[in-house]
Amino acid sequence: MHAVDALNRDCFCLSLDHDAMARALEDELGDPEVAALVRERCSALFAAQPVFVAAPHLERMARVIDAIESVVSLPAYREQVLAGAPAIALTGAAGPRGVFLGYDFHLNGDRLGLIEINTNAGGAMLNAVLARAQRSCCAAMDSMVPGLEDVADFERRMVGMFREEWRLAGHGRPLATIAIIDEAPERQHLYAEFLLFRRLFERHGIEAVIADPSALLWRDGALWHEGRVVDLVYNRLTDFYLEQPGNAALREAWLQQGVVLTPHPRAHALYADKRLLAIFSDPGRLAALGVPEATRQLLLDCVPHTEVVTAAAGERLWKGRRNLFFKPVAGFGSRAAYRGDKLTRRVWEEILAGDYVAQAIAPPGERLVEGAEGAAQAMKFDLRVYVYGGEVQWVAARLYQGQTTNFRTPGGGFSPVYSTADVSGRRPSALPFGAAQRVS
Repeated sequence: MHAVDALNRDCFCLSLDHDAMARALEDELGDPEVAALVRERCSALFAAQPVFVAAPHLERMARVIDAIESVVSLPAYREQVLAGAPAIALTGAAGPRGVFLGYDFHLNGDRLGLIEINTNAGGAMLNAVLARAQRSCCAAMDSMVPGLEDVADFERRMVGMFREEWRLAGHGRPLATIAIIDEAPERQHLYAEFLLFRRLFERHGIEAVIADPSALLWRDGALWHEGRVVDLVYNRLTDFYLEQPGNAALREAWLQQGVVLTPHPRAHALYADKRLLAIFSDPGRLAALGVPEATRQLLLDCVPHTEVVTAAAGERLWKGRRNLFFKPVAGFGSRAAYRGDKLTRRVWEEILAGDYVAQAIAPPGERLVEGAEGAAQAMKFDLRVYVYGGEVQWVAARLYQGQTTNFRTPGGGFSPVYSTADVSGRRPSALPFGAAQRVS
């Protein structure tokens, strides 16, 4: 058994200091009443125990990310992918990269699987607050717990990322206003994170608002919110191509390049459409794109085989469904995603009629936590790597039960990732908590 497997099985130490969490939220938000609201909203977002990941596994994840980035940079890949994407994805060919790209991995023993990529991955700011509330339960953990200076550096780099998006869009003056946009933001499960981001931006001299896209107005070549021009939109919408009527002003502003939008439709088309996983896991298609052999092999080892569901393949996929996971091509938050062994005929007919991919199941890791009355409780976990411009920013885990992550499992939610010494006995690595650098 790998050392981290033993820790994930046998270590029941609590790393989350609830008093420190309360202080961190008050410090971040500057308002005890708002902090109390956030704590209430966050009751199912934070797990009390860490997930342990060996340094070589972190390094392998970074290499997979490098491999994906190298494929996405190929002109042949971009030409092929954008030819089938909505026209709005052709806007913004140069400029902003897209903030908070999220690479989601399953790690089970030594088996690593990249299960999907998201362009508006949530949770980064929540994980920064979670890191502020960690405590070391024993001397062995001292080098694994992130320090406050590490978290502060991460927050500075987050702000720097938005300023870099502004610069890449060709602007020389300072970034002045950001609108954090989502549909009915106050009702969103991660609304607390929007409040934290607003406060973060304000602390760094950037005016920030949280708004529904219907509150925006496109006028005189600019995007407006309540009488103020919006420089940049931090896009948390799941209408990835801005097709809904309520997004009309934002869509027009983007098409006219009258606002910096990040992440944007082009980033979604190049990274997050689930059909892209069928390219990343197909040896023939990778070879045809000119992907080097070593890169192809890494991707084939770490991206579970994925194919687009078609009527022609329906009978074969149904028979093999117990080893497959079915996802909508434009899905998010695990909605309408199904394990094949749980499928009914009715749901299967809906999958055949919709736009889905079938992905070979990559088992998640398992973490035992202390449940009710001190009994051990088995939780699944996945790993989310936040990336900007190919650079790893942060690594977090999510603990859950059921088919997919849900942030509703008692004892589950975001969990800090602690890295242990590798088999060579070198000093434990602190993950990419510190200065911006590659893990590889």
